[in-house]
Amino acid sequence: MAAAQIHPTAIIAPGAELEDDVSVGPYSLVGAYVRVGARTRIGAHCVIDGHTRIGPDNHFYRFCSIGGIPQDKKYQGEPTGLEIGAGNTFREFVTVNTGTVQDIGTTRLGDDNWIMAYVHIAHDCQLGSHIVIANSVQLAGHIHIGDWAIVGGLSAVHQFVRIGAHAMIGGTSSVRQDVPPYMIGAGDSFRPVGINSEGLSRRGYTPADIQVLKEAYKVLYRRQLNIEQAIEALAGLQSQHPAEAAALQTLLDFLRASSRGIVRP
Repeated sequence: MAAAQIHPTAIIAPGAELEDDVSVGPYSLVGAYVRVGARTRIGAHCVIDGHTRIGPDNHFYRFCSIGGIPQDKKYQGEPTGLEIGAGNTFREFVTVNTGTVQDIGTTRLGDDNWIMAYVHIAHDCQLGSHIVIANSVQLAGHIHIGDWAIVGGLSAVHQFVRIGAHAMIGGTSSVRQDVPPYMIGAGDSFRPVGINSEGLSRRGYTPADIQVLKEAYKVLYRRQLNIEQAIEALAGLQSQHPAEAAALQTLLDFLRASSRGIVRP
């Protein structure tokens, strides 16, 4: 294994841990409590700070600010953390903050996420894997985003909102309530218009899965049901389609856990 490649102008604080083949570009800073996994690349003028753990094969482009303290007036210097998985890309000027003790204390990102320029990921956000977040998206604190979700550029997401797996948020949207899995839509405020059929097809969902999810969309949004009635109807739909039960279970679990209410057309 090759040793870490550190540019002469970079500053690596005593206590920082860099595994094999890590590269750190000119004028970047890595703080004392940072751990960086193998083959991760840190570009020029980056700051990686805080109690931050970074997995292997990540790429931070120039001017990223990772592991900064929360932008929360309640923060009193507690040693909260940030955890980043493997294979993520962070483009220019991305900011990601550590957590707060008012939540679980740790901001988390999974694997293979694509975070474009000028994105802000606030304290205590919990992001899954294979997510795409386009340019200048602003995520407030405590937001949860499921695997394979896409958030279009210049969108803003309210604190504590949950965005389900495979959902697709169109650009310049304002998201103030929970977006169930599989939904596609846009707007200020965000309005769902259907199921993300193309994305689901690309990820291996069968035509039968997609058809049943289209029926689920109608149950949720076309029958004038409240959330409890919709959950009951969706459970009935699930019992009628055992082969597609797993896809519907993801939606049911999300709805049962929602506390802010879900977006409406």
